[in-house]
Amino acid sequence: MRQLDLLDKEEGQDLDKGTVIRLGNHSARIFTRNKNAEARQKLKDVLTQLEGKDILISQYCDYWWYSDLRLKRLHVEWFHEDSGLVLWGAGGAQVRIFWLKSLCNFREQYSGNNKPYYLLDYWNGFENEPIETYHRGGYQCLQFRPVR
Repeated sequence: MRQLDLLDKEEGQDLDKGTVIRLGNHSARIFTRNKNAEARQKLKDVLTQLEGKDILISQYCDYWWYSDLRLKRLHVEWFHEDSGLVLWGAGGAQVRIFWLKSLCNFREQYSGNNKPYYLLDYWNGFENEPIETYHRGGYQCLQFRPVR
């Protein structure tokens, strides 16, 4: 029987080394891979339930926003090993969601009339210190809800 070793190269590849975030003179190591995988799995589960139904999508951020964009008869298409997706609606309407690597949370909340809506939280570090330098730093949120 082989004894497990902490420094075994095969096992060490699965460890999350975390991401160092800097803000001024302070820094912290944040472990995002497990949160990201969990959020993507929750997103997949909810989108499979909503497929074929009508949804409303809203997004607000500093450079792009839209409110209650309606996608009829939702069809979901994943690409690039689940790092992005396309939400298709009737008549060729679509919303492309790239860079699910920076998805940090998926939340389900309820409005006053007990109807669920879902929030996708994206975080790419701070504006002046982004985690991925090819994308803008900061926080964004995408909201979608079923039409009833």
